[in-house]
Amino acid sequence: MQSSRQVRILIIDDDEDDFILTSTFIQGIQDSHFEIKWCYNYKKALESIIRKEFDLYFVDYRLGAKTGIDLLKEACDKNCEEPIILLTGKGNSAIDKQAMEMGAVDYLVKSELTTEKLERCIRYALERAATMKALKANERKYRNIFEKSKEAVFTTNEELVFKDVNESMSALIGCGKAELLNMDLYQFIEGESIRGSIRDRLIANGEVNDLEVEVLNNRGKKRNCILNLSLEKDSHNDRYVQGILHDITNQKKTERATLLAEKLAATGRLVRTLAHEVRNPLSNIHMSLEQLTTSTNNDDRIYLDIIERNGRRINDLITELLTSSRPTEVVFQKIPLQTAIDETINAAVDRITLKQIKLKVSYPEFPCYVNGDKEKLKIAFLNILINAIEAISHSKGELWVALIPNEENYAVEITDNGCGIPAENLSKLFEPYFTSKRNGIGLGLASTLNILQSHNATVEVKSRVEVGTTFILTFNQAQ
Repeated sequence: MQSSRQVRILIIDDDEDDFILTSTFIQGIQDSHFEIKWCYNYKKALESIIRKEFDLYFVDYRLGAKTGIDLLKEACDKNCEEPIILLTGKGNSAIDKQAMEMGAVDYLVKSELTTEKLERCIRYALERAATMKALKANERKYRNIFEKSKEAVFTTNEELVFKDVNESMSALIGCGKAELLNMDLYQFIEGESIRGSIRDRLIANGEVNDLEVEVLNNRGKKRNCILNLSLEKDSHNDRYVQGILHDITNQKKTERATLLAEKLAATGRLVRTLAHEVRNPLSNIHMSLEQLTTSTNNDDRIYLDIIERNGRRINDLITELLTSSRPTEVVFQKIPLQTAIDETINAAVDRITLKQIKLKVSYPEFPCYVNGDKEKLKIAFLNILINAIEAISHSKGELWVALIPNEENYAVEITDNGCGIPAENLSKLFEPYFTSKRNGIGLGLASTLNILQSHNATVEVKSRVEVGTTFILTFNQAQ
């Protein structure tokens, strides 16, 4: 046994003669460097183990009132990583088995000790300890990566019942780790068809790659995620599933906002072109109309009035279209959102009263300041409120307006129990000229989006047909 460094060994034995005998055998090992110490006190021996003062421990089974098994148990409870070898006066298979189960690397009978046997035992113990330390270091490293990852990482059994989850997974689902370990992933995946697709892919391919899913967490909020799963085997050949959920909710919101902004910009360019092309001949019509007015008798005047009124109507429509398509000019001031919402409700209170709608308003006890243009925000809020009021056609109408503070933003939620919006219309809601109203022209919500974007605010809509609709407007807090 060759070693380039000195190996520190502690022999824990209440019999000095046995210590001398054991140390003599160890010192007989060639080409090795040992520092051998003796300890006969149970408490001091445990303190040495806890302080990691030695590389290897020989522990006698008999230690006065306590045994080597007791010391072994306490050492393992204190996370001892150094190898411990149990010594006994005579062979006992029950003690041997118990010692190995408790964490001893070997079990030796004193009467059978030889230099060769101790050399093999020490070499094996030190090699095994080095391997175990390396494995534990790797385990700590990868456990740290697992726990600290910003992605939601987890392992499950084949039925996708959680076996282990990291903090990001707990935060995404909205419940503690201990609670999650009694649940399965399917409970949080929206849509039976998606859940079926996950089962089929795991059975057929042993993996699920980049599947977009909606996760409904314990707080009732939906998160858009990318799901990856793979079926694996552990060291015991038992199968398990490892998975990652990548939250893309904010990315999806940004994509939707960008797409709407591009649509608004394209529509604006079209409107400005049409307005120019329409206003040129309209100006000629107005000039011709002025000339005709002076030379036409009173009997034909009624027709000229019709032309004039409709000409003005066309001009007003062009002005309205141009106004809705231009970026909103805002004058930013630090204002409390409560004030803008209250003034908006006052502007709509007559409609609310006439339709006998029950209004509920919920604010935090402190002012929620944002940087914004109060008058423009009132227009945005009013458009949503009027849509909510008009969506309620039954006699038990209810309207909820809530202002919810979060860590970095404020959310304004406007909810009605009206007719709801079909799923196929949700993506078109803020597009210019899209409307489900008989006499609407589809510019109210387009204008609202324009105002919100100028305030760097986001909007999300949740709706169920015949249940109701919720608009969630999120504003950055004023600094």
